[in-house]
Order: sequence, then C-alpha cells, then structure tokens
Amino acid sequence: MEESKEEAKSFKELGVSDQLIEACDNLGWKTPSKIQAEAIPHAFEGKDLIGLAQTGSGKTGAFAIPILQALLDSPHAFFACVLSPTRELAIQIAEQFEALGSGVGVKCAVLFGGIDSVQQSIALAKRPHIVVAAPGRLLDHLSNTKGFSLRTIKYLVLDEADRLLDEEFEKALDQILHAIPHDRRTYLFSATMTEKDCYLFYILSKITEKSGSTSMVFTRTCDATRLLALMLQNLGLRAIPISGQMIQPKRRGALNKFKAGECNILICTDVASRGLDIPSVDMVINYDIPTNSKDYIHRVGRTARAGRSGVAISLVNQYEVEWYTHIEKLIGKKLPEYPAEEEEVLLLLERVTEAKRISQMKIKESGGKRKHRGGDDGDESNFLRYLGVKKRKLSRKLSKIKLY
Repeated sequence: MEESKEEAKSFKELGVSDQLIEACDNLGWKTPSKIQAEAIPHAFEGKDLIGLAQTGSGKTGAFAIPILQALLDSPHAFFACVLSPTRELAIQIAEQFEALGSGVGVKCAVLFGGIDSVQQSIALAKRPHIVVAAPGRLLDHLSNTKGFSLRTIKYLVLDEADRLLDEEFEKALDQILHAIPHDRRTYLFSATMTEKDCYLFYILSKITEKSGSTSMVFTRTCDATRLLALMLQNLGLRAIPISGQMIQPKRRGALNKFKAGECNILICTDVASRGLDIPSVDMVINYDIPTNSKDYIHRVGRTARAGRSGVAISLVNQYEVEWYTHIEKLIGKKLPEYPAEEEEVLLLLERVTEAKRISQMKIKESGGKRKHRGGDDGDESNFLRYLGVKKRKLSRKLSKIKLY
C-alpha cells in the first residue's frame, strides 16, 4: 500500500473513541503520526498488518490504539499479547498501553528473564488485559505457571519483528503459536530492515573507487560472512569470506587472495581480528558491533598500522546502541558520525535487495544453512509465515504499510 499523500488526519477522523482521544491528548499526541494514520483504519477493519517505519515514529500507538479500542467493546482478561526481543522495549510498550488505557483501568503484565518469575506469576494471577513479554520467559510461564494460558487472546503483536524472526527466537515462537488461537488478529511491526546492507554497499563502493584500497568487514556469525560476500559479489565488488566454519585450505586460499589483491574486501568473523597474518588494511567496517568491547580494539587494530593512515566505521542498529556506548567508554572517545546522505543511500535499496535475494537463493540451492526462514522471499515471507497467509492471498487479507 502506498503512503497517503494527504495531511495527517485527526484521531477523531480515524474513528478513535473519545476516551482514547483524551488519552492521546494527555500524552501530547495532537495528531496521528504517519504510521498511525496509515495503520489504524486498516486495523479497525479487522485486517492483519505489517508495519515498517522508523524508530520513534509512533509504532506502539499504531497497534496499541486499535487493540485498546477493541478491548473497550469487549473487555476481558488476556485480550492481547505483545512480544518484544528486549526487556527495555517490553517495559516501554507496557508503559504506553497503561498510559493510553489509564482512564479505563487497563492492566498489563510484563514478562522477561533476569528477574524472579514468582512476582510475574502473581501479576498473571491478577488476570491482566495485556501481556507484554520476551518469547522465552512467556513460554516458561505458559509451561509452568498454573492456570495461565493465552487461549482467549484476540491479538498477537510482534514488535521489532525482524529481530524476533531471527533463529534465536525460532523455537520459542513456534511453541507460542501452538498455544494461542488461530482465530486472531496479528500485527508485525518493525523499523525498516534492509538499510544496514545499503549503508555497507554505499561505504564500500565509495572506498573501493580508490585504486588498491582494501577493506575488512566484521560480522558476528559465520553464516553472515558467506551471505554478505555473495551479496557484494552480485553487486560487482571483489569480496571473499573467511570464517571458522571453513576448512583450513579454504581459509588459507581466501587469505592469500586478499593478500595478493585478487579480492580487496574480506568478510570475516572475529577469527580474523587477531592471530592471522593479515597486512594493514585501509578500512575496517563493523557490520555487527562486537558484544565484547575489547574485540572492537582488536578489529580496528587491523588498520592504520606501521604509521599508515586508516579508518574504522561501525554500522549501528537499534539493538546495538548499548554495546556501542560501552565501546566509547572503553576508548574514552565519542566517535564521529560518518557523512552519508540517507536519500542517496536508499537509492541503492532495490539493487541491494535483489542482490541479497539472489545470494539467499544460491545458498539455499547449495544446501547451506539459512539464518532466516523464508528463503529467497526474504523478510516478507518470514512475516507471512506468522500471519498464516499465503502470498497469493496477500491483497485480500493483509494491509502492508511501508514508510521509509
């Protein structure tokens, strides 16, 4: 669905109830944000949603308002479940539900690991309307908390869905889906998911215009090295992967090609941050921020050696800000922002998305392990799997909102 070109409507024009309009006004929401103006009417029509919008764009309100309005019409306990990949986000979501529903006595329970589950069990025993949870802890309560179930929920929300659809949460999500009704509304919301790859290609294409320049790109997983190398190759860059999953002769061969200049971009895990005989490189890119701050020192130490100049660039998404802050504290320096025009970067989106799709297909055909389910259809197929929607029925059942 294309973004509306009209000015943002009022909450009243969207059909939001007076009670919720008052709550929005108390929160300082005078008019709907773009994602709210696009999503809320479709939600009121009973449709499932995929909402893609930037962080801070009002995504929580876009799914909380329709859920609370439906709750006002048919109030009962365990009305909706919202899944979050982090405790911090779960707390924020619950706070916004409670603020919007303060005038009508909406109760929330927040479930996440790292604290005593007994207090959470007590909160569930009070039969809250909304459960906001990390998948692992929710599954633990479904299995072990007497009398607790989600058999009556009407809404399931996956917030930051791109993260929740990672392999890390796969087992827990599958079991949760078996424990909830099939007859429900499902909302998947996330920030835009492909921009990090666009920024990687943007930076590398800028730097590799310089004759003879070399770059190392560090990722967190072995699977990512292969996927990114294939993607960059499809985009015309001379990239090669190296990781601990490769047998020694192949690792040595990849390293020799990099040293000889046959390939000038080495996609690697932390296996290449120390110990290997790699000459100084012109640029180091942290595609994934290291969870251990000291690994950052080893990575960036691959550039600017022996009096030579070099540059280190980190691509930081919303899940990595805390690790990035730890790095700045460790080195005692505020790192400057790399100058990049977002509009110029996003011009590459179609090329990069297609190159990644082809790479995923090639890995699938070669029998390699795929990090993300859904294969060559990318993120949309992962989303559709959780909606229970076949792609050919997309136009009938699903409203998709994309706001870049």
